[in-house]
Amino acid sequence: QVQLVESGGGLVQPGGSLRLSCAASGFTFRRYTMSWYRQAPGKERELVAHISTDGWNTNYADSVKGRFTISRDDAKNTVYLQMNRLRPEDTAVYYCKVPNFSSWGQGTQVTVSS
Repeated sequence: QVQLVESGGGLVQPGGSLRLSCAASGFTFRRYTMSWYRQAPGKERELVAHISTDGWNTNYADSVKGRFTISRDDAKNTVYLQMNRLRPEDTAVYYCKVPNFSSWGQGTQVTVSS
């Protein structure tokens, strides 16, 4: 059974940073690509970042390119999202996802506000 547990969200001022973590279990983590999504109030869930199985290839939404960095630690079965220079429009619930599976975690709330 695939389980994804996101953590690291919180309230941060504009320009600040947060590091999100997603602990995965129930599958062979190193064999799968991983993604981060977010959903803001009243908006559809959107893809934020994606990382390959070897960690060398990453892709980002235009809105976060240059500010967010996705990474993975296969020894810990964990994927990370480092978020810098946060903006109010980054406020959302953030989720990790295995593209091959339908499961979602509970998400972690990120609020960017002064």
